[in-house]
Amino acid sequence: MTAASALAPPTPIAKPHGTRAAWIMLASGWSANQFSALLGPYHSELGLTASAVTGLFAVYVVGLIPALLIAGPLADRHGRRPVALAALGLNVLSTLMLMAGAVWGTALLLPGRFLTGISAGALLAAGSAWIKELSHSPRLSGLYVSAGFATGGLAAALIAQWAPEPMVTAYVPHVVLGVAAGLLALTAPETGRRRTKSPTPDVELNAEPASATRDLDTEARSRFRRKVLPVAPWVFVAPTIGFVTLPGAIHAGLLFTGVATAVVPGVGLLTARRAVATPVPGLLTTAVGAALAATAAASGSRVLAMAAAAVLGAGYGLSLAHGLTRTATLAPPHQLARWTAKFWTAAYLGMFTPYVLTLLGDAAPTWELLAAVAVLALVVAVVTRLRATGARVAQVGRA
Repeated sequence: MTAASALAPPTPIAKPHGTRAAWIMLASGWSANQFSALLGPYHSELGLTASAVTGLFAVYVVGLIPALLIAGPLADRHGRRPVALAALGLNVLSTLMLMAGAVWGTALLLPGRFLTGISAGALLAAGSAWIKELSHSPRLSGLYVSAGFATGGLAAALIAQWAPEPMVTAYVPHVVLGVAAGLLALTAPETGRRRTKSPTPDVELNAEPASATRDLDTEARSRFRRKVLPVAPWVFVAPTIGFVTLPGAIHAGLLFTGVATAVVPGVGLLTARRAVATPVPGLLTTAVGAALAATAAASGSRVLAMAAAAVLGAGYGLSLAHGLTRTATLAPPHQLARWTAKFWTAAYLGMFTPYVLTLLGDAAPTWELLAAVAVLALVVAVVTRLRATGARVAQVGRA
């Protein structure tokens, strides 16, 4: 045993605990997408500009990324459970701030949305690792996040369409869900033990196994950086085009936007149930979805737009399943939370896509920009496939 021992591997725990704790991930996904369904009303009813609305959508990622990078190591060091539960409390608080923004002034929307990103990032980092260790399923947390994306956006849109004070009442379900999810998660145990210092100094007998372990960790880290992180942003390029960019491009109303925010992650939820060995299927599906989205934007067809949303959702699900499964396979057990955080960080960079497309809107029409996204996804898929083939040929040659 080396002088600084790592977090001990988790003790096997009954799988029902994983399902109970996973509801916090549904709350996280719900909090992210409830706002997306209300982008139109914020623009039309509160008078926010298009760039301000997409900026509020993007500031979520600005809060999320540092939270991921900080919460991952914290969860590895101090335990997944306390970090995840604290993040859930912040998540509910952020929704209360968004509700207050509609009553007391839009100045509260920016910090509220930023806090949503911080809390969601901490939940993704600590919660994903916690649920994976509770359930022994690397994809369970992603499935619940996707379910939250799907139901949160649709519920917010339906409430905003027909309920009074829509900018307030649309957020009430998340507050209720967050409290209920927290009560369920309190029944789930911690899965790891805190990092401790070993009083036993290194001995010669341990030198060789330690060296072998370091070599394996180095190889796994190299594969993670080369094969997982570069394609991770495409996880969220697909869905944000489907439920943020596309409804605006065809001038769709609130109800269509709400349905799109349900269809995209809903289809993703179904496809994410299947493990995929490479990112290529997800990239190719995203390319097809972006091409359909470009056609829909050019023609204004809502039927094509909904078809594009479904295909983009499938691309999201395939990419998410590959990323989470591959990360869980490569990560050392005592660093699972921080590796998961790095994956989610890279993935959420794709959420800047609608904001970038808005900024480029003066240079080219939306349909051309979406066509360019389709071509780029196709190129990345081909390059990824060629690199994988070359690596296998080289491995056979060395053998």
